[in-house]
Amino acid sequence: MVPLSVAWDDIGGLVDAHERFLAGSLVESDVRDSVLDSWKRCRSVGLEPHRLLVRYTEDVALDERFRHAADPVLADLTSSFAGASMTIALCDGQGRMVERLGGDRQLRDRLDAVRFAPGFDASESVVGTNGVGTALAERGPVYIAGREHFADCLQPFACAGAPVRDPLSGRIEAVLDITCLRDQGDPAMVRMVREAARSIEARLLEQADLRERALLAAYRRADGHAGDWPGQPDGLRPDLDGGALGRIDMAVLRAKAEELIASPHRTLDEVTLPSGRTATLLRRQVTGAAGETGVAVEARVLGGPRLRHLDVAAAPGETGIPAAPVGEARLGSSVRRPAGPPATRSTPAPQAPATTPATAPATAPVTAPATTPDGEPAGAEGWLLLVGEPGVGRLAMLARRRLELLHDASVRIGTTLDVTRTAEELAEVTVPRFADFVAVDLPDCVLRGEEPEALGGRTALRRVAIRAVRKQPHNLYEVGDTVEYVPSTPQARSLETRQSVIEPVLTEADGWIAQDPERLTPVLEAGIHSLITVPLRARGTTLGVVSFYRSLQPDSYEDDDLSLAQELVGRAAICIDNARRYTREHNTALALQRSLLPRGRSEQSAVEVAYRYLPAQAGVGGDWFDVIPLSGARVALVVGDVVGHGLHAAATMGRLRTAVHNFCSLDLSPDDLLTHLDDLVGRLDRGEGWAAENSPDSGIVGATCLYAVYDPVSRRCTLTRAGHPLPAVVAPDGSVEFVDLPACPPLGLGGMPFETVELELAEGSRLVLYTDGLVEDRHRDIDAGLDDLRAVLAGADRSPEDTCEAVLDALLPARPGDDVALLVARTHSLGADRVAQWDLPSDPAVVSRSRAAVTAQLAEWGLEELTFTTELIASELVTNAIRHATGPVQLRLLRDRALICEVSDGSGTSPRLRRAQSTDEGGRGLFLVAQLTERWGTRYTPDGKVIWTEQPLPGCCR
Repeated sequence: MVPLSVAWDDIGGLVDAHERFLAGSLVESDVRDSVLDSWKRCRSVGLEPHRLLVRYTEDVALDERFRHAADPVLADLTSSFAGASMTIALCDGQGRMVERLGGDRQLRDRLDAVRFAPGFDASESVVGTNGVGTALAERGPVYIAGREHFADCLQPFACAGAPVRDPLSGRIEAVLDITCLRDQGDPAMVRMVREAARSIEARLLEQADLRERALLAAYRRADGHAGDWPGQPDGLRPDLDGGALGRIDMAVLRAKAEELIASPHRTLDEVTLPSGRTATLLRRQVTGAAGETGVAVEARVLGGPRLRHLDVAAAPGETGIPAAPVGEARLGSSVRRPAGPPATRSTPAPQAPATTPATAPATAPVTAPATTPDGEPAGAEGWLLLVGEPGVGRLAMLARRRLELLHDASVRIGTTLDVTRTAEELAEVTVPRFADFVAVDLPDCVLRGEEPEALGGRTALRRVAIRAVRKQPHNLYEVGDTVEYVPSTPQARSLETRQSVIEPVLTEADGWIAQDPERLTPVLEAGIHSLITVPLRARGTTLGVVSFYRSLQPDSYEDDDLSLAQELVGRAAICIDNARRYTREHNTALALQRSLLPRGRSEQSAVEVAYRYLPAQAGVGGDWFDVIPLSGARVALVVGDVVGHGLHAAATMGRLRTAVHNFCSLDLSPDDLLTHLDDLVGRLDRGEGWAAENSPDSGIVGATCLYAVYDPVSRRCTLTRAGHPLPAVVAPDGSVEFVDLPACPPLGLGGMPFETVELELAEGSRLVLYTDGLVEDRHRDIDAGLDDLRAVLAGADRSPEDTCEAVLDALLPARPGDDVALLVARTHSLGADRVAQWDLPSDPAVVSRSRAAVTAQLAEWGLEELTFTTELIASELVTNAIRHATGPVQLRLLRDRALICEVSDGSGTSPRLRRAQSTDEGGRGLFLVAQLTERWGTRYTPDGKVIWTEQPLPGCCR
């Protein structure tokens, strides 16, 4: 059963939907998809429901071959409707009515009133949605009832239509329609008209089989002998002991024979077989007893075994004519020649046109090579390879080429996950084998990876790909141009109805020319004559439209070409949608990662830094870096790599970077920091105490990290790593050394301590930190990559920015397989003129002397504005160290981007900020320090601890 939009439109539901559609409202939920698509096509060509201009053509007829097959079926169908008020209409392939049968006088009069009669045009573009025109447009059976008709005058009727195809070429030859009054309609009419159409197609196939039988009989009557068959070349003797031809050799021979049948101007063809032997094919014309014309192809193999043959038993009454059931293909039957003298040959008949329908080529079962009565191989003579009408070879050749094109498309389209490149691959595959000019248009949202909105006429598209066999005529639009198709164009109709549109003759396509007459008229004059437009649809979404044009190829597009175009575009659409989805995920992960990576410049003066992050083509990974200011004018340099790609790796990278920041705020030593980070990664792998789900994103699998701390006062750098590549140090003289850090396991494994290395760096040295994607890939091992890196880094007087550019230009491929993070830091030192340091005894009397020393130093630096607060801070910190700590006490002032005051002692106990009660005599000093400074904290050392504070410099001293 065929579902209707509503049970009947008497309830007003469909009437309301039709009116709302004409007003521009959405009615998708109220109307069947096929009907709605037809309404959209009618609207796009400018039809008005209340006014139709129906064309009339005199003497519309179908050829005798078709009428011979259709008349018995129509007679049976008419007799089955005896007593029922139903008419049967037979229309040609353009929708023009040829004949109307059956129906009572009332129904016939009403159909005559609406011009549904012989000679009148019933195509969809003329009369709107109906059984004939919509079946042609949908290329399949349809049922239309009542208000589902687009035109008002057709609403009293119900109709069912089905196309009738040539069973060999697949071309729609006619349309069969059953029409009645709406109240008598039934969706079961679709089944009846479809079965009738299939019966006509079966009779057409039977006719072709009978013609082929006649051709084979004519060949046998002539003994199949070609008196003018060329003799064997001198020096070549047949291989009497060779075996039969293999299946591959036979397939090649059949393919060449099909081409020879379809080539009216060729008689001979020489074929080199895959086995190395040579075959000669001869094309002979054959005429049947009833005047049927066809072609026989004989074969002779040189330098090898003879062709196998079919030993055919003679049928009674006709020598050599095998009996076969109706419908069995005869083309390709290999017939043994008699060894005796040739019989009388049939008189050559005029060449049949290439469009004569015939059955598809096939080969019959074969037996061992035959021999003459004398025991010599019969292969010295020619053997029948194929026989059939000229149209056979053309159809078979086209079918084979289409299969080859589909195979190439499956291999060559979708090799990347790039939307633009996939569109270009579609154009490259189809030109010039299928089209002379191809254009692919997509909306910008698809290029960005977003979900496309509903596409239709006037939707702005971007021309993404163009391919043409020649530069002239001028491209309709250039790559990158914005294209807005007017509603009447085939492209807009494809987008609107989500169906393909074929325009065999563009000069008659006024809707296409209306897009831009000034631009398109010269295009027509230059030779473009046929067009197919196919919407790019994947997973229920329309992504764009593809236009196939022909200019140099003389044949206009046909129904089979439309099916091939739909198959090609359907495969490309899936690949484009995959690329779009990947682009969306890639952009999302990239946006997440970029939001989690550092931006701008770090606020520190210990090093001058430059950095680069490049995502991989395969997807965003977990590479990251950071530059973190520490207390005492020091700076931490971090580079890490989370194994994997995608959102999970990017999110994990953000969590690790945040954790490093938190650990840095505690002023942990490098080895302690990695120990804490290792524990964190282990907990993340285990689900952080939750029962981890068994999903692809569960667990990090692995992460590496390199952590370095540089002190500009001492110019000492402390480094440690967890499974990360070695850092490089470029001395001021340009020499390069890789720091020999102990090999520690990646993060997350646990159980192993992390070792550190401390080295002194000359001012102006460059410290280079990177991830493995820079020096290692599938085509280069890490040792070769490190050698290349050393060669690029060598050289003096190069800034960090220049170093980054040089390294990436030399080492990074055009399409990196892994993401890359690169951090280059050139060291600075904090000179003695910016550092003041005093060693103090554990005597309360020294507090006053420390205040005086601070006052004098600030005056020397020109920072008198900070004297009061700095005196108070230094006094409080020195007093606490003398009172509560042990060991030597040291006071240090550093003038950097801020004024830093540090007091160190030998105790490992950290002071704690607390709110003093009103009755407490002490406990307010540290609170005052916190209020007077911008930052303060505690840093532990091997010998004790350091209490530090930072105050911003006055604006004039920065």
